[in-house]
Amino acid sequence: MNKKIFFKICIIAFLIIGILFLSIFLSLKNEKTLETNSDISGSNKKIGWGIKRNDKHEQPDVGKENRKILEEYGGICLGNSESKNIYLTFDEGYEAGYTEQILEVLKNNDVKATFFITAHYLNTQEDLVKRIIDEGHIVGNHTVNHKSMPDLTEEEMKKEIMELHQAIYQKFNYDMKYIRPPKGEFSERTLKVTNNLGYKTVMWSFAYEDWNEDKQPDEQKSLQKILNNLHNGEIILLHGNSKTNTNILDSMIKEVKNMGYEFKSLDEFQ
Repeated sequence: MNKKIFFKICIIAFLIIGILFLSIFLSLKNEKTLETNSDISGSNKKIGWGIKRNDKHEQPDVGKENRKILEEYGGICLGNSESKNIYLTFDEGYEAGYTEQILEVLKNNDVKATFFITAHYLNTQEDLVKRIIDEGHIVGNHTVNHKSMPDLTEEEMKKEIMELHQAIYQKFNYDMKYIRPPKGEFSERTLKVTNNLGYKTVMWSFAYEDWNEDKQPDEQKSLQKILNNLHNGEIILLHGNSKTNTNILDSMIKEVKNMGYEFKSLDEFQ
């Protein structure tokens, strides 16, 4: 065989082999990328939590599909329907001057609650956060800046959660483990991220319009609304900046107990 022809054949063969190896390499790389991305895969369709209340002391409709997605990633919104347990939670984005009174009422009634706080709350009310912890309540993560998590990248979510987590740990040697998504908004993707960070997402089965300080609801009507909607396994969401909530809290707790319900900590959730 002519040496030139043989040389050309060798070059062509090497090129073909090179192309094959390059194709295999790129294919494996793409598979690896897909595997990595699948760690945070899942729909990022924003879910705005909502409930359909009833006044028959039955568990409300929280949305079958939304609850299914939440619970697939270890989240909670309703406890055991057979047990008359109530789980009391407060959202605290900032201090409006009522938390000390709330804590006094809780102490006097021997009730433990969970307070979901932001970084602003920690930075401006460190003594109150310490008191919450010292008195046996739970401090939950409400993120640094109270941003809707489906709008954030994975890294932005981690920063919103873990910067507050680390700050609480450094100040109080306290590990937070419960999170409430800001604005009540989450997605399958955000649930997966928070779950991977070791957090349990806590939604609610009762809330009402109590957060607007300039438009506080009537105290007697609010108390009656809370009592009318009591149900087994209820997670109550109240806002700590509400004057109405603060003023009716003692009566509410006493009447809830009189109705045969028992307040439990989230650590006792079932």
